[in-house]
Formats: sequence, C-alpha cells, structure tokens
Amino acid sequence: MTTVTQKDIATAFKQAGTVPGDTVMFHGSLKSMGHVEGGALSVIDGILDAASPGGTVGAASLWYNGNPEECPKEKFDINTSPTWVGALAETLRRDPRSVRSNSFSHSVSAIGSRAVELTENHGGGRPYPSPWSEQSFAEITPWSKFYQWNALYCFIGVDMNSCTMKHHIESRFVEGLLSQLPPERYMEFRSQLAMDCKSIFWIFYPGVKMREKLEERGLVAHTRLGDADLMSIRTRPLVENVLDILNAAPENWCTPEFYQWICAVRKAARQ
Repeated sequence: MTTVTQKDIATAFKQAGTVPGDTVMFHGSLKSMGHVEGGALSVIDGILDAASPGGTVGAASLWYNGNPEECPKEKFDINTSPTWVGALAETLRRDPRSVRSNSFSHSVSAIGSRAVELTENHGGGRPYPSPWSEQSFAEITPWSKFYQWNALYCFIGVDMNSCTMKHHIESRFVEGLLSQLPPERYMEFRSQLAMDCKSIFWIFYPGVKMREKLEERGLVAHTRLGDADLMSIRTRPLVENVLDILNAAPENWCTPEFYQWICAVRKAARQ
C-alpha cells in the first residue's frame, strides 16, 4: 500500500491541470489512494495547496438518498444533514472553513476564496427540469457556476458513474428539447417526466460509456495519486461535448421509452 502525503496530493492535482486561483470540484474514494497521512483532511488541503493562491475546492454533499419517505426534503438541514457520498465529501462538509449550498438533493460544500460565491442562492433564477426538483439544477446553482467558471472536475479512484455534473447536463438537454415547443405544450411534455422525486422517467445517460467518448475526443487527463487514478476534465468542454453527443444521437444514450418521448417532443416542435 502506497503512503500519500499532502504534498503528493498537491503535486498530483497540479499535474492534473490545477492552476493558481482554480476552482476544483472532485469526487473520490479515500481508500483508493492507499495510506493517506492525515486522512481526508490532507486531501482537501492538498487540493487547496495546488490551487493556491486564491483557489477553491468543492464536493457534492448529497443528502437525499432516493427515498422520499426516509429523506423528505422538509427535513434537510444545511448545517447538520450528512452526505452519503463518502469520507472525503463528509470531511469537507464538516470542516469549519466550509460553506454549503441549500439544496436537499444536490448541495455542494466548498472551501476557499470563492466558496461563498459558489454556494449561494442555489436554485435561484430560472427553474430547470430534473427528477428531484425544478431548483436542483436551476439557472443559478453551484453546478451552473462550475460550468461558467470552467472548473477542473476531478475523479480520485472513481469513474464517471460518480459524476454528479451529468445531472446538470441532463437537465440542460431536456430543457433544450422542451424550449423548442410552443409555450402551450411545454407542461404537456414536462409533466410526463420525473418530477419531485415521484418517478424515474428521465434520460440518465451512462457515465462510464460517456467517459469513453470524451477520451476519444482527447478531453480527459489521467495521472497517478498513490494507488489511484486521478482523472480530470475541464467542466465547460465536459458539458458542451456531452450535449453535442446527446443531441447527435440520443437513441444511443437512453431507454427506448425515453427516446420515444424525445421523438414526440421533436415532432410537436415542428408542427
């Protein structure tokens, strides 16, 4: 088992593309790296070192577990509700330097110079469709800011099936289809999709399969971090290329039933 220090983490993240002042979003497995001196906190501080001066590090701090009876959104507490996505994310959430966005389903916790700016007003602006709520991936969210700021999106020992940003992309894809409709038909088709945690009819494209396509386009970088693969991609090309791939051949990325819905929307938009 490899021993990993905070300095090793900073070096690896610099090799992955982190620059001073960067915003770095990560998903990760602590144990995938080997023995990390100082534990999860060393990982967070190592990423901050790589992005210093002026950097910000963020992670998804997801509380909702997919069961609305166990996790009704009314019980979400921005300060105390734990995340289920692992020790790294939970350590970041609990850090006294950390701030968290206010979303029961897709909150982000962050530390650094732009942490408040990143996490404030989650769900503001124009609502956008998602299976959880119209605010989870609305016009103003940390997810939209990751795209706007072209954050470095990293995966420590995990693959893109752990990519929460994919739901932001799915939301934009679905909204792009719905926006082509006459206004009077928007809700007709929107109401057929998952909404408010009440169904699962949604595109839900496969993350690992999409990662292979992004690698073919030369957009994904790999470096070593102890025993783990550290994978990285800039968020703007991630979003724009995935939308391009989905729009070009949606039938390759969804169930036949969902593709029928896409075809029906496109037909209605032409009428």
